[in-house]
Amino acid sequence: MSKQDLRHSSVPYSRLSPNPNHQNVVVLPVYYPHHNDNYRCLRHCLAFTSVILLLSAALFLLYPSDPTLELARLQLNHVGVNTSPKLTLDLSFSLTIRVRNRDFFSLDYDKLVVSVGYRGRELGLVSSEGGRVRARGSSYVNATLDLDGFEVVHDVIYLLSDWAKGVIPFDTNTKVDGDLGLFLFKIPLKAKVSCEVYMDRNNQSIVRQDCYAELD
Repeated sequence: MSKQDLRHSSVPYSRLSPNPNHQNVVVLPVYYPHHNDNYRCLRHCLAFTSVILLLSAALFLLYPSDPTLELARLQLNHVGVNTSPKLTLDLSFSLTIRVRNRDFFSLDYDKLVVSVGYRGRELGLVSSEGGRVRARGSSYVNATLDLDGFEVVHDVIYLLSDWAKGVIPFDTNTKVDGDLGLFLFKIPLKAKVSCEVYMDRNNQSIVRQDCYAELD
């Protein structure tokens, strides 16, 4: 555009000329990072994880488990041999069973049944009255098994051999049925254990025992 054309224009020439002292300033909004939102999310995650861990621990501790049984003592009180009219034995056993409650609630059991055998053949069984085992505690149950006139025709050779060696093997099966008092509920529990017991004939003590739990 020429100066002649600018004379006929309605805009003054001074306004169209650039101002060397003029500066353009761009104003940007201030940005604040959202730290509160991050902290709030972190707190929620930690609280949720803590609740899950507490529930898992409570479930692990309060979940009922079956009691454990252990043959604490087996004593042979009396042995008698009868030869007339046939070969029989009179035996008397004293047993002590340890019932251990692993739960955090008391255990009430109705009865405890113990059977004694010799080389896979049952000699007899005895049952005791019920009782209560406190939470995380143990109870010892004593029982006596008397056998009169037990025939040993089939096992006489093994019995004489074991008697001469001084160590007699016996089989024991122990079973207990009870209820676990969980607040207002009664949860039925039961346990069964079988043992192979090797008893010293001289001092009436248990030389070795191998026990394993059985599932019904």
